Amino acid sequence: MKKRILVIEDESSIADNIRYGLESEGFEVLWSSTGGEGRRALSGGSFSLIILDVGLPDISGFDLCREIRKTSAIPIIFLTARSEEIDRVVGLEIGADDYIVKPFSIRELMARVKAILRRGEPVSQAKKPAKSAAIGPFSVDEMKCRISYHDSPLDLSRYEYRLLKALIERPGRVLSRDQLMDLAWDSPESSLDRTVDAHIKSLRAKMKKVDAEEEPILTHRGMGYSFKDDW
Repeated sequence: MKKRILVIEDESSIADNIRYGLESEGFEVLWSSTGGEGRRALSGGSFSLIILDVGLPDISGFDLCREIRKTSAIPIIFLTARSEEIDRVVGLEIGADDYIVKPFSIRELMARVKAILRRGEPVSQAKKPAKSAAIGPFSVDEMKCRISYHDSPLDLSRYEYRLLKALIERPGRVLSRDQLMDLAWDSPESSLDRTVDAHIKSLRAKMKKVDAEEEPILTHRGMGYSFKDDW
């Protein structure tokens, strides 16, 4: 079956180019020109990925992304005319999987779409046997891409899972932001130092909901982060 992609973009010329590129690659595409139309499309069907414009006429793409993330982990690629670093950081902090600044190459967008969808494809058990590991109150289930804390599964995004797993596997070792990006991100060269900080902050907040007293991730000023090793 063809994978379905939802494009939420108010500029018809840009949407037409995206649609042509995606359909040429074998995807099924649905286009919505407003956030409201996008909401209705999401409620009426399933999609493999969303391409979401930040500057929609009726709602900010950031706000719509926050709404989607409350109920879905569907991959989201932001499109925006704003190239400031803070906008990229905000987009990634609220759960986007990638961020492309207009004007952009359709070839580049297609490559990013396919890369994100490949990452989400299941790996057969024959190729990747189930693995699990435990340290202190944490347990990692690699097959399900799930980390539990005090027997409570944490609701983690793709990169939060990878980041926490990288730390758990190296207890006591101080890892710089660059090292963490290399371990957790598929394209670390396109990521930002502040992206690591934002994900660490989010991880800490989620773990605090389970245990408000413990500090599993330690900050080493000017050096990076480490995972507690004295459980």
